[in-house]
Amino acid sequence: MLPEPDTENDFLSSHVANLLRSHHALTGKHLIAPTEDAAKLAYAAPFVLLSHDGADDPLLTYGNLAAQKLFAMDWEKLVGMPSRKTAEAPERAEREELLRRVAENGFIDDYSGIRIAADGRRFMIRNAKVWSVCNAQGDRIGQAASFSEWEPLGG
Repeated sequence: MLPEPDTENDFLSSHVANLLRSHHALTGKHLIAPTEDAAKLAYAAPFVLLSHDGADDPLLTYGNLAAQKLFAMDWEKLVGMPSRKTAEAPERAEREELLRRVAENGFIDDYSGIRIAADGRRFMIRNAKVWSVCNAQGDRIGQAASFSEWEPLGG
């Protein structure tokens, strides 16, 4: 598990750099302008930014403040949690298909799906970008997602 992002940490900065560099390499667009403060800007960004590792049952490796608020979890609860738990059980097959598409294509920017917060709130995310994440050596280390459109669902 990564340490909390409000501490100065080279490993965390490197992880966020991997997310941002991979996004730019696959889309040609910067999620956040490359600066020395990119990790801090990503953490405080007004959009959700999440990542998980490349395990068979991937664990979340990053969630910025917007993600923590939306999923109603602090850093300690969010990071290290199986990413499948962000979706209700009936939605998990759809989520698996999404992950397969990203693994095959490297990037998608049209994902919509239902997610659930720790407090039971359900919400629909729309137009999410999901991409494969590589480290500086080019090894695939997981996937990331970013979105700024979501709406609460009843029930």
